[in-house]
Amino acid sequence: MKKNPKLFSILITLLISAILGYVEIGVFKDYGWTLFLVIPFIIGFLPAFINGRLIQTTRRDSYQLSFATLGIVLVGLLVFAIEGLICILMSLPLIALVVWLGSYLGFKSNRGKWTNPTNTTIGLFLICLSSMSFDYTNEPKNLIPVRTTVIVNSNIENVWKNVVTFDKIDEPTDWIFKTGISYPTDATIKGTGVGAIRYCNFITGSFVEPITTWNEPNLLQFDVKEQPIPMNEFNPFWEIHPPHLDGYFKSYKGQFKLTKIGKNQTELEGTTWYKVDVTPEIYWKTWSNFIVHRIHKRVLNHIKITAEKSNTLQ
Repeated sequence: MKKNPKLFSILITLLISAILGYVEIGVFKDYGWTLFLVIPFIIGFLPAFINGRLIQTTRRDSYQLSFATLGIVLVGLLVFAIEGLICILMSLPLIALVVWLGSYLGFKSNRGKWTNPTNTTIGLFLICLSSMSFDYTNEPKNLIPVRTTVIVNSNIENVWKNVVTFDKIDEPTDWIFKTGISYPTDATIKGTGVGAIRYCNFITGSFVEPITTWNEPNLLQFDVKEQPIPMNEFNPFWEIHPPHLDGYFKSYKGQFKLTKIGKNQTELEGTTWYKVDVTPEIYWKTWSNFIVHRIHKRVLNHIKITAEKSNTLQ
């Protein structure tokens, strides 16, 4: 392999990454630190490190080799129907940063005396082992609340009627819903008061929401008994259903809070409490909060338009 050290370094990296990825997803059923930090670090580090040990190389060559390896991995995820394009794009900012860091350290480890190749290899091995256990011991324990508010130019009683149920919402114009992310279409209810079952219908199915608080016209609270998958993943080669679509984003409860701020003006606040079982949570929570806000806005703006329109007809 000395005749083609770049190919050798890529093949070794692909093999190690594939083994770690299979163990993380296929065995442990996790989407965590190993998947989004350790494996990208290895993809950046190993090609630069191995190639630099075999031939003289530059920092630019190391970066190019590492990111070429990343490109092969990402294409492989699509071709082998492991992942979809949208989730790859969502994870890319984090992954690319870690690959860059790994490539830099892989290059530096062959240039200076501050690190020992043997110690580096041992360090990588320990990181892999510790990170896999870290995925289990650091699962999010607390529900994450997302609150969105709009001002409706209508009386509170009229707004309440449009909160409990609402007719079909127009097709979305928001770009995020063009990617396959599921979005609400309408809401229905069976019964009245506490114990009634509300159905918030999305393009992928329905949220089944038993009512827990019915304080007309100020507060509607509900649990989430069932929920559909959060998105239809897109893969240019195959129809896929990656494991992270089932249970890794879970909504637990929600509410609509109405506050009268004038004779014909109401503050409408929607809140969702959820968990995201994908780490690092701080990164994926940023994406999920953004998406939940967009879902809230779609519903709340529809309620606002409908309530204001019916208010003018009274």
